[in-house]
Amino acid sequence: MTAATAPDAGALVVTAWSAVSAFGMGSAAFRDGVSRQRDAVTAVDLDEFPGPFERAGLIPGFSPTGHLGAKGTRNMDRLTAIAVSTVGQLVREYGGEVTEDPERVGLVLGTGSGSVQSIMDFTRDSLVGEKPYHVDPAKFPNTVMNKATAQSAIWHGIKGPNTTIAGDWLTGLLALSYAVRLCRAGHCDRVLVGAVEEYSTQRAWLEWHAGAAGDRAPALGEGGAIFLVEPVDVAARAGRTPLASVLATRFMAAATTAQAGETLADCVRAALRQAGVAPARVRVVAPAAADGGLGSLESAAITEVLGETDARWVRCRPLLGDASAVSTAFQLAAALGEPLGRDEVALVTGIDRDGAVGCAVLGGGTTS
Repeated sequence: MTAATAPDAGALVVTAWSAVSAFGMGSAAFRDGVSRQRDAVTAVDLDEFPGPFERAGLIPGFSPTGHLGAKGTRNMDRLTAIAVSTVGQLVREYGGEVTEDPERVGLVLGTGSGSVQSIMDFTRDSLVGEKPYHVDPAKFPNTVMNKATAQSAIWHGIKGPNTTIAGDWLTGLLALSYAVRLCRAGHCDRVLVGAVEEYSTQRAWLEWHAGAAGDRAPALGEGGAIFLVEPVDVAARAGRTPLASVLATRFMAAATTAQAGETLADCVRAALRQAGVAPARVRVVAPAAADGGLGSLESAAITEVLGETDARWVRCRPLLGDASAVSTAFQLAAALGEPLGRDEVALVTGIDRDGAVGCAVLGGGTTS
């Protein structure tokens, strides 16, 4: 997203971001994949990931030791390694000053429910191990939902507030909303916020059986996206140029999934009012769902609010697969990769399968 007029004093802005995805490592690979609309869903090695899916959006050649080295990764699961690598990508791309004064740097990371593979493997060991059902205590921390966030902070020396958020497809937006409140309350000077998801045989089977009766589950994806959010004056002192300002986040819950479209329309209207933005100023739309089902409800709700518009629509799920917890974080990254001029805004939306809805409004310039 190209920088425009500086946001209002006191605004919270995104000044850096990176991603680890099926497109590859880093923001450049992600931006290129989205701009070219490259299908990154490929054949799954069923020897490594036996399960119901023959295709998935996997990070190319990813492994904990391959990307992080042997030291400290012997008992690290795939989800934690993706989280550590994603945060590391941002630090490498933008420099170590991102984590200067580490006690004043927060980390908010979204996840589905931690590592499904680690939880299920540990549970199985507790049932089939030698009596009295011995398990490897070194693997227990991997079963805790906040392991990926905590390990990322330890690995990169981040000592400020540390929070894990879980909210299925809306996780990325929920994490952003929490990070905004954390910053505005003065708990940190800047915050790294994002979401991560792993691909594993265990997650694949859970998603397969969780699908609608008679419907084949869509191909899954994995990866992580991370953003640096900070007050505009903090960014200015550090010499970082705002990429976008965070104008509003909003969430609602529909009584039934069938009513989710109507609820999302209300949610978007409320977010635009909160941001002081007219619908005509929305130039980029990044919906989370794919076509059909919830995707149709989401698209219809956005169209109802914005009316006839030539706004650019960017979608990640058809290219990267169903990335679950990192879905809306990928959409945020895709929106940041789109050019946005003065007084134009981007709208990122999501509908969860339980009827929860959410959106974020990002501005490229002043809001007046």
